[in-house]
Amino acid sequence: MNKTYVAGMVSGFIGGILGALLLSHFGPVSLIAPASAASPDIVSASRIRLLDASGRARAELAMSPDGGTGLFFYDSKGRNRLVLGLYSPAESEYPFVVLNDTHNEAAGIFRLFGGQETPVVVLKNKGADRSVFGLNPASTEPFLVNYSTDHKKTAVFGAF
Repeated sequence: MNKTYVAGMVSGFIGGILGALLLSHFGPVSLIAPASAASPDIVSASRIRLLDASGRARAELAMSPDGGTGLFFYDSKGRNRLVLGLYSPAESEYPFVVLNDTHNEAAGIFRLFGGQETPVVVLKNKGADRSVFGLNPASTEPFLVNYSTDHKKTAVFGAF
């Protein structure tokens, strides 16, 4: 039994040295063929969901049917509270950030808009616009417009 043990150790040692020599001469060789031509560092999926310890979705990277992309963040009760994304190609793929209230309604939106991609901030309450501030997409002049609770528009300054 001792001879078998010693022979196994010696052959393992010699095999290790030969393997190291071959590796240094030929470089690393993959024994597993890649499933596709994609890099092994890339994960391809139409939706990626991050789950917490209880299995509840807390974040999700997904595409809408119209081609927009978004990163959605959910609170511990499953409510969508924050979205970072791009509008669809039909809406010029402008970037946006949306802050949602506890009723899953947008409370604040920050986005680019128009041919000059001017920034606009929209403050909402119960789904209704209450204040819009930004740069006019046509002139890039600043504006501020407020809306009353009965949805009447009052311009504070600028044109929108």
